[in-house]
Amino acid sequence: MEAVARLNNVPTSPRKMRLVADMIRGESVNSALNILKFEPKVGAARLEKLLLSAVANWQAKNEEIKLEEADLYVKEIRVDSARILKRLRPAPQGRAHRIRKRSNHVTMVVDNLRQPVAEVVEEDKKDAKKDKQD
Repeated sequence: MEAVARLNNVPTSPRKMRLVADMIRGESVNSALNILKFEPKVGAARLEKLLLSAVANWQAKNEEIKLEEADLYVKEIRVDSARILKRLRPAPQGRAHRIRKRSNHVTMVVDNLRQPVAEVVEEDKKDAKKDKQD
């Protein structure tokens, strides 16, 4: 079962955050945490905290499964653009230049590689029913 964690209105440009997000997409949780811990980019600290939150959400949903046995990985990570603050900076000869301060939303989905045996059996039963109907 997957768990979702969201981070809204992060005051970093989406382009800079995507550079960090691309490094951990598809990685196991342990290796993703190691990557983020030693990455000097600004977004790494925020994504590390978000990843820990996603793991905690997964653990709350799946209390019967031990975290060490779960083989969690980053199934999906999406960085979307958020609001843009528009400011004016004085320029020569009485003009003004527009400054756009960008922000982003991050959505992270964490899932385990192996499904529990009960879920696999239920899916097989559903598939067998569909085959009988066809």
